[in-house]
Amino acid sequence: MENRLIVSSSPHIRSDETISRIMLDVIIALLPATLASIYFFRFNALKLIVLSIASAVITEAVFQKARKKPVTINDLSAVVTGLLLAFNIPPSAPWWIPVVGSAFAIAIAKQFFGGLGHNFMNPALAGRAMLLASWPTIMTNWVTPGADAVSTATPLAILKVNTAASAEQVAGTLPSLFDMFIGNIGGCLGETSALLLIIGGIYLLYRKVITWRIPFTYIGTVAVMMLIFGGGFENMLYHLLAGGLILGAFFMATDYASSPVTKKGQIIYGIGAGLLTAIIRLKGGYPEGVSYSILLMNVAAPLIDKYTSPKVFGEVKQNA
Repeated sequence: MENRLIVSSSPHIRSDETISRIMLDVIIALLPATLASIYFFRFNALKLIVLSIASAVITEAVFQKARKKPVTINDLSAVVTGLLLAFNIPPSAPWWIPVVGSAFAIAIAKQFFGGLGHNFMNPALAGRAMLLASWPTIMTNWVTPGADAVSTATPLAILKVNTAASAEQVAGTLPSLFDMFIGNIGGCLGETSALLLIIGGIYLLYRKVITWRIPFTYIGTVAVMMLIFGGGFENMLYHLLAGGLILGAFFMATDYASSPVTKKGQIIYGIGAGLLTAIIRLKGGYPEGVSYSILLMNVAAPLIDKYTSPKVFGEVKQNA
C-alpha cells in the first residue's frame, strides 16, 4: 500500500521551472542595467536599489508573518519587485522614497490581493504610480549622470515642450541618439541604457521566461504611432529609446499575474499598451505614459482573456 497510484484530473503538465528560477532569470536580465545605473549615478543609485529591495523583502516577510502565512521571500519575487521599483525612481530621490514605494507595492498591490500570482496589477508600477501621485516634484526631479549631477530635463520632456518641432529643430537641447542608446542621459535609474535593457530582454526570450508577443507588439505600436503622429523617423527613435518603454515592455508588461494568458490576448494587450503610451505622450499633460498604460491594460487583462479564450471542446452555446 506504500506505492499507491495517485490519480488526478487533467491536464497533466510537468515543468522543471520554479518561481525562484524564473525570478533569478529576471534578476540576471536586469543586472547589466543595474550596474550601468550605479556607474552613471554613483552611490545614489546603489543606495536607492539596496533600500528598495530591502524594504520589499522585509515588508513581505512581516506581512506574511503577521497573517500566519508561510514566508516566501526565498522565491525572490520580492527582490524583483524592489529592484523594478528602484528602476522607476529618479537618482535624486531621498532615501525614504524607495522604502515607502516598495512597502506599498508589496503590502497593498501584492499581499492584500493574496500574494504572488493573485495581484491584478504590476506591484512595482503600482508603487511608482502612488509615489508619483503623492510626491510629484520628487519623482520628476531629474539629474545628469556623473559625480557632479545637475538638474536636467529628460528627452521626453524636451520633446513634449517642443511638440510641434522635429528632433532636428531641438537638436541643441536633446542628447545624441548614441547617448540615449548607451544610457548617458538623465532619467529614472532603469530608464537610461536602452542597450542593456534590450540585452536583458533578449536573455529572457532566450530563457523562455517571456514570449515576443507583448514586448514586440508594444514597442512596435509605439513606433508606428510616433512615426505617423510624433514628428517623423528621428522623433520616433527618441521615443523608443527614451523613458520607460524598453523597461516596461520587456520586464513589466510581461508580468505573468497581470497580463493575458492567451496568445491573441497578449497581442491585443501589447497593442493596447502601445496605443495608450503614444496617446499619453502626445496628448497628455505628462511626457511619459508607460506606467499608466501598463496599469490600465493590467485592469483590462481579465476581460481580454475572457473574449480571446478558445472554446472548450464540445461546448454547447447556451440559449439566452
